[in-house]
Amino acid sequence: MRRTERHRTERYRTERADTRGGPPGSRRPRVRVRRPGRRVRGAFVAATVSLGLLLTACGGGIGEDSNDRGSSRTREDNGFPAPAPAQPTAPPDTGGGTGQGYEDGEGKGELRETAPPADHLSTFALDVDTASYGYARRTLREGRRPDPSTVRPEEFINSFRQNYERPDGNGFTVTMDGARTAAPENGLGEENRDWRFLRVGLATRDAEDSGERRPAALTFVIDVSGSMAEPGRLDLAKESLDVMTDRLRDDDAVALVSFSDEARTVLPMTRLGDHRGRVHEAIDTLEPTDSTNLGAGVTTGYRTAVEGLREGATNRVVLLSDALANTGETDADAILDRIADARREHGITLFGVGVGSDYGDALMERLADKGDGHTTYVSGAEEARKVFCDELPRNIDLTARDAKAQVAFDPETVDQFKLIGYDNRRVADEDFRDDRVDGGETGPGHTVTALYAVRVKPGARGHVATATVRWLDPSTRVPHEETGRVEAAALAGPLWTTTTARSGLQVTAIAAYFADALRSGGLPGALPLRELGRHASNLAATTESPEIDALSNTITQATTLGG
Repeated sequence: MRRTERHRTERYRTERADTRGGPPGSRRPRVRVRRPGRRVRGAFVAATVSLGLLLTACGGGIGEDSNDRGSSRTREDNGFPAPAPAQPTAPPDTGGGTGQGYEDGEGKGELRETAPPADHLSTFALDVDTASYGYARRTLREGRRPDPSTVRPEEFINSFRQNYERPDGNGFTVTMDGARTAAPENGLGEENRDWRFLRVGLATRDAEDSGERRPAALTFVIDVSGSMAEPGRLDLAKESLDVMTDRLRDDDAVALVSFSDEARTVLPMTRLGDHRGRVHEAIDTLEPTDSTNLGAGVTTGYRTAVEGLREGATNRVVLLSDALANTGETDADAILDRIADARREHGITLFGVGVGSDYGDALMERLADKGDGHTTYVSGAEEARKVFCDELPRNIDLTARDAKAQVAFDPETVDQFKLIGYDNRRVADEDFRDDRVDGGETGPGHTVTALYAVRVKPGARGHVATATVRWLDPSTRVPHEETGRVEAAALAGPLWTTTTARSGLQVTAIAAYFADALRSGGLPGALPLRELGRHASNLAATTESPEIDALSNTITQATTLGG
């Protein structure tokens, strides 16, 4: 469960950097810092919908013209505020936390200024969810604009994997780059002259071949309520699970739980080996019935996972539902409280797969957020097969637990900055090194992107920001950190160039602008949807990326619907 210090937010928090440095004489406790080796792989990997913990591996390296790769050394003596001073940490297994919550959706999308003294810092838990983008695409295809409350910009951005440099082992590399959001000569006004996009890219190691990973113990919790009878829901799930069963390894194990008004264990944890026929028979018995008691399904699913727990394996609950809970417990916090011990003591993570034209986005997202997991959304057979058949077998391991990032902006060069999205992933700055406060879980083959709109001071030169990512080793819970920095010169180039197309910065910006437009706008340099769509179309042609082509078509659909 991510316990974040959720700041009062209005549209895209604006944070002003003051001129105070870190506390005089402040010291951080010694932290074991891992310095993963670097490898650069080929050209820009075509963007694709990332799928929570089920992402496939993508290529490394961001191209020869990229700016300021991440450094592997934490700096405190370079004349700018360092990341927040370290806080005492509880034993990793205490499950403690100091975060405070706020009501879901409160003030999302509103501008605000942070209060000193920590207004040069931005801290958030890592997130690789993609369900918001998938659901927006579905609603736009059906001729409806998505509800702004379901639009989470970081999930649009992270739906397109990047080719950042990757580490050899567990943990992350840090890549920082950027560009001017717009130039006054483009007719967007003097007020945009000093605004820049700053991209912070984090990458985990490549996904190993499925034969090299740890075995998996997967408990599938399948919604069989009446609403799942709609074509493209339960039928899609059954077909995908059948194919997936044949692609998992012999030493993997699968359990199956179904729920409607009640929940039942259809199949206890079963090692595949020579028992795939039993799994297929259990899948065939799934039929839609009554109402949706999602709370009972999750509770029974975790109980089944604990009963079938396998030491030395990756134990995970995979929830497939339209999340339209209408019976029993319907509050995400209350549901997850029931199985808190299973999550904390056994490290069982939750992956949510959403389906259906009517979809309980807020509940599913909250469940995954609180359940140390991730969400994705599938709307058709191709997407479902990719999740269950291609990517799940290859992306089972965790490479980092409780990962958080903190970006320290230099008050000598930065006037303002705004983190785009991550509204319910914010962490109190002082909690960055408090390992009792939960962060995000990531697996192999992941990239995580955070995009900032940064207003630099006129004529600014030199250092702009330093980003530090902190995580716990998934096995030992030992903390590690990795750091990168960026200079003003690296942000001075224009956004719409061949270089930014190749580095992936353009698709990041287009996804951010698109999400912002669906939430009513406000980013500096924002373009009309029609012009944004032209940029997406040109980028799709340049990269020959089907995923970017799909983004271009989705923007066109939004344009035809108007405001």
